[in-house]
Amino acid sequence: MAAETSVLERVPEVLALSKLEAARMLGVSLRTVDRLIALKQLPVRRLGRRVLIPRNSLQSLLRADHPTQGA
Repeated sequence: MAAETSVLERVPEVLALSKLEAARMLGVSLRTVDRLIALKQLPVRRLGRRVLIPRNSLQSLLRADHPTQGA
């Protein structure tokens, strides 16, 4: 719980998040974040081997319409 609290405390300060931090902020699994990245619904920036997700990318994702798949 302490690790989660420290992430949430520093989130307002950062410009970009790791995939794990983004998953926690969105309340989804890391696999869902990976899928959104693969489908190009969540833009990322790469710095060396690190994959960073800009905060405005998360906001854009939440503002966009996402149709659900029908049965």
